[in-house]
Amino acid sequence: MAEAMTPRGPDSAGAWSQGRVALGHRRLKIIDLSEAGGQPMLDPELGLAIAWNGCIYNYKQLRRELSGHGYRFFSHSDTEVLLKAYHHWGDRFVDHLHGMFAFAIVERDSGRVLLGRDRLGIKPLYISENSARVRFASSLPALLAGGARDGSVDTRIDPIALHHYMTFHSVVPAPRTILRGVAKVPPASLVAIEPDGRRTTTTYWEPDFTRRADRADWSERDWENAVLDALRVAVERRLVADVPVGCLLSGGVDSSLIVGLLAEAGQHGLKTFSIGFESVGGVAGDEFKYSDIIAEHFGTDHHQIRIGTDRMLPALDGAIGAMSEPMVSHDCVAFYLLSQEVAKHVKVVQSGQGADEVFAGYHWYPPLGGPDAASIDGAVASYRKAFFDRDRAGYDALVTPAFAVDGDPSLDFVTEHFARAGAETGIDRGLRLDTTVMLVDDPVKRVDNMTMAWGLEGRVPFLDHELVELAATCPPGLKIAHEGKGVLKQAARQVIPSDVIDRPKGYFPVPALTHLEGPYLDMVRDALYAPAAKERDLFRPAAIDRLLADPNGRLTPLRGNELWQLALLELWLQRHGITGPAA
Repeated sequence: MAEAMTPRGPDSAGAWSQGRVALGHRRLKIIDLSEAGGQPMLDPELGLAIAWNGCIYNYKQLRRELSGHGYRFFSHSDTEVLLKAYHHWGDRFVDHLHGMFAFAIVERDSGRVLLGRDRLGIKPLYISENSARVRFASSLPALLAGGARDGSVDTRIDPIALHHYMTFHSVVPAPRTILRGVAKVPPASLVAIEPDGRRTTTTYWEPDFTRRADRADWSERDWENAVLDALRVAVERRLVADVPVGCLLSGGVDSSLIVGLLAEAGQHGLKTFSIGFESVGGVAGDEFKYSDIIAEHFGTDHHQIRIGTDRMLPALDGAIGAMSEPMVSHDCVAFYLLSQEVAKHVKVVQSGQGADEVFAGYHWYPPLGGPDAASIDGAVASYRKAFFDRDRAGYDALVTPAFAVDGDPSLDFVTEHFARAGAETGIDRGLRLDTTVMLVDDPVKRVDNMTMAWGLEGRVPFLDHELVELAATCPPGLKIAHEGKGVLKQAARQVIPSDVIDRPKGYFPVPALTHLEGPYLDMVRDALYAPAAKERDLFRPAAIDRLLADPNGRLTPLRGNELWQLALLELWLQRHGITGPAA
């Protein structure tokens, strides 16, 4: 299992076992640790062992606090701080952490195991189990490797997860994954496995999307200043490293503002990186015009990475191999190739992911503020119209009868989420769902999987939990203003040129996967007609034939290629060696 995660931690490895528990770890060295700082780490005095992935940005502060309570430290690592913090505060030690993390802590004497994941799910944590054992890992393929010899991981397709994938724009909410035998720990959750086998899952954090009385008299400028101050702190926190920290620069408001705040924090000669592709079918493949403005304005050491079509096609196999779950977004291959180049220069980068979900940058938020979305049912209908890829009839027309589902699981999930207390308006409900679910299982997972495939650690200041908490209480009207992210855009004017604020909204363009032709279409056709796909019998042959006859004729409401969505799932299953009937 550890060997399967070598790309995530290429610098060293370790293992520890006692009795019924074994931990393995792959390490990425970004902080200069003493020999006592390796992983897995055992603290003999406390009788605790740990393996974990991530970074605790306030670990030095916690170390000082715990030292005041009489704890002795033998290394300079955040790993040892986690063990001491768990011993001192118990399971709720996570309340004291600022950072991104997925961990397994073992009580040596009792055998109790505590698994945990950070508040926004920045770091992944997967679980598979049967009557004999429980396995957990930072990647789903590692669990497949663990069960490869005895076939102990159930690799049949979960029909409800398939419905989410095909309907909820490829988002499969935790704890489900596309495979029946693999689950994922939800974000902001702890899973305690007691010595007698009892299991307890606890949610330890949830943002409150209601207005606060102590901020009722804040002006627009007050909100802008508060947002900018919180983001400034988030960026500075994520400079914790003993290696240079770079920045992914798309040229949009979000990444440009991160660059500006890094420059403001004294990061002179900051390395920045942008990527572009060849245009296909009239679709532009780069946004260098805007990233160049920021690079020149702040004097960064800027790297333009141009990817030709001949290079992108071979990279698709690697990108799909790096996916812990099938991810249909075209951004994946862009991040994969970008990370490959960036890793040649730095080991840590900050990026602008999360701003659209936290500050309402997408087009479906304003309708959620309209009169038709005032009720929960109205808000669900508005969200579904914009975000869902297809309705129940569309799903049934694509999948074989073995994967039919009762009702509409994706619609039920959104409706239940919107109905929870703690969100006052349609916009609040949509933002809460996207921040705690969609963001976790699409953009954030994409960044983690593609950067860590090259031993590159991606840090996301917009997902600092204190910034998320602040933004959640901000009046929705301020967020959807100025065509989305209004409060953030106005705050950004204090830091970056208006040219990149008032520009049209952009994204990582990957034209070859939007407009399928030539070798990309051949790859899709080969995957869907492969013997493994026929044996799996996921999709109706007539539906596949119809899509292949007009490969660019059917797009989802979010402009995704329907054919690519089917093909990506099949390519992922084949790439990870998952064969046999899917039902």
